[in-house]
Amino acid sequence: MIVLAGKDISKSYGVETIIENINFTVQENDKIGVVGVNGAGKSTLFKIITGALEKDEGELFVGKNIRTGYMSQDFDFQSDNTILDEMLSVYSHLTSMEKEMRELELRISGSKDPSDPALEQMLKSYANLQEQFKQQKGFEYQSLVRGVLKGLGFGQDEYDKKVSILSGGQKTRVALGKILLQEFDILLLDEPTNYLDIESVEWLEGFLKGLKGAVLIVSHDRYFLDMVTNKTFEIENKTLTEYNGSYSKYVELKMERMEELLKDYDLQQKEVERQKAIIARFRQYNREKSIKQAESREKALERMELMDKPQSTPKGVRFSFEPQVKSGNDVLYVTEVAKSFDRKLFDNASFEIKNGEKVALLGPNGIGKTTLLKIIMGMLKPDEGSIRLGTNVNIGYYEQEQDNLNYDNLVIDEIWDEYPDMNQSDLRTKLAAFLFQGEDVFKEIYKLSGGERSRISLLKLMLSKSNFLIMDEPTNHLDIVSKQVLEDALSNYTGTVLFISHDRYFINKVATKVVELNRKGCATYKGDYSYYLSKKPSYQSENAGSKAAEAEQPTEQKNDWMKQKEEKANQRKQQKRLETVEKEIERIEARIQEISGLMEKPEIFTDHIKCQELHEEDERIKAELDELYNEWGELTAE
Repeated sequence: MIVLAGKDISKSYGVETIIENINFTVQENDKIGVVGVNGAGKSTLFKIITGALEKDEGELFVGKNIRTGYMSQDFDFQSDNTILDEMLSVYSHLTSMEKEMRELELRISGSKDPSDPALEQMLKSYANLQEQFKQQKGFEYQSLVRGVLKGLGFGQDEYDKKVSILSGGQKTRVALGKILLQEFDILLLDEPTNYLDIESVEWLEGFLKGLKGAVLIVSHDRYFLDMVTNKTFEIENKTLTEYNGSYSKYVELKMERMEELLKDYDLQQKEVERQKAIIARFRQYNREKSIKQAESREKALERMELMDKPQSTPKGVRFSFEPQVKSGNDVLYVTEVAKSFDRKLFDNASFEIKNGEKVALLGPNGIGKTTLLKIIMGMLKPDEGSIRLGTNVNIGYYEQEQDNLNYDNLVIDEIWDEYPDMNQSDLRTKLAAFLFQGEDVFKEIYKLSGGERSRISLLKLMLSKSNFLIMDEPTNHLDIVSKQVLEDALSNYTGTVLFISHDRYFINKVATKVVELNRKGCATYKGDYSYYLSKKPSYQSENAGSKAAEAEQPTEQKNDWMKQKEEKANQRKQQKRLETVEKEIERIEARIQEISGLMEKPEIFTDHIKCQELHEEDERIKAELDELYNEWGELTAE
């Protein structure tokens, strides 16, 4: 059943059109990811759906008796309640019923005459009230509240804290909890995973998947979208496109759609060029009949609706990391490191990193991951243990808070101060690749957004040409396109990387090894995030409290051998197919050239039947050629 639909909805701010003629439908149990670059109009659409913003044009259809809940990214949340009382306020109707039941209980217990008609009436009222209380989850709501608080990372010792003294992130979690406890038919969530650690995000995934009703989610957390959503709305170039499937499926379908659009565009361009060539030949023939044919084709060409060339990727940051010198094979040894401040953070932390490894450092909030990075950098001293770097290791460091930036500097001076030998032209080119163009290079650092400061830090890191990158939450403040560029840059980087991130999609794309930090040490998992997740439960049950362990199966060596054998067989098969495809491409290209030569002969292009036959053959074999080139591209890319 459709619970929400939009038809030809448009919205502008002044002369700037944000969304234009967008259409969509939402079924009653859809879980929909809403994606698009910053400023595309995602939050605008949410505000139109909730009625917080008037649309300029179009129609919005909402089902009868449908209740809509909305949590925005920039809400103002004030309360003098404690955390627990604020959450319980969602069930104020139940607390009122409880109070009424207690009062009835006192009156019933105070009645002296069992035959009093008033007592019988009170007992009936009490029974009815108790039944209503039961049906409305009266005996469950306190457990539900505590379950949500625990899921969102609040400990029982925090329940009595006043909401007014909480940080912005904690207030966001309380507001999210209140929204989740209310039974809405349509739930709109704008960046719900902000301020949540990985464990809380995983809890939220399970909660939303089991939630009855439709959910629309704006999020930059691609792994979260993959886990929760079954449909994706992309807002791009003022319009909305629906894709069936989670985020990863949307990426796949969009790529296929883009390839088809590019193919249609190329075919149209080829057809335009072919028609122009035929027109030129008719005019060159310079007969009355051929000139009329040329004029007729020119008119048809003018009536043709020409496609704009599809843009395969939106404008984004462009960069790559390259080390100036190669380090030795042994990059880092962390041995039995311990650190405490007012309490013990971690103890007996031990792991090693080899050249070329991309290592994700994971662990719960507050365990000391950033502290460990600063110990490795020499910015802090360990209480116990040692840190040893390998031969020719040059470290580049990316700080989460960008404390290494001089906030009084101009953008251009921030780079120039560190790399004074760069000429202005080269420097401006590098800044432009990070989207600092024109007058943007003369902005003060303190005036930049979090995303802009992140790009400056990444540019400095790129220019350092270090062979060991240590990065603390590098994806914070980056949009999805910039995250993808960073993923590609780090995946192709020939040096070594140690990074902290809460972005599980990013970890999965980049990490070749995971080190999990806990109070009693470290556990090492030789694989990406999905491998870490698959091995984590067995590791915890079998090796709890051990200082360091390799979470690998005894049969892994055998599995690797079988995998290598299978890969070699596939490679031989691919090579054979590649040779066949290349020969077929040569044959078809030769025939296309032959047809082109024939079409230029007057006895051919004046023979309507022969010309049509050659044209049809040309179209058919060109379509075959396109398919062969696609296959050739796939075979050579593997």
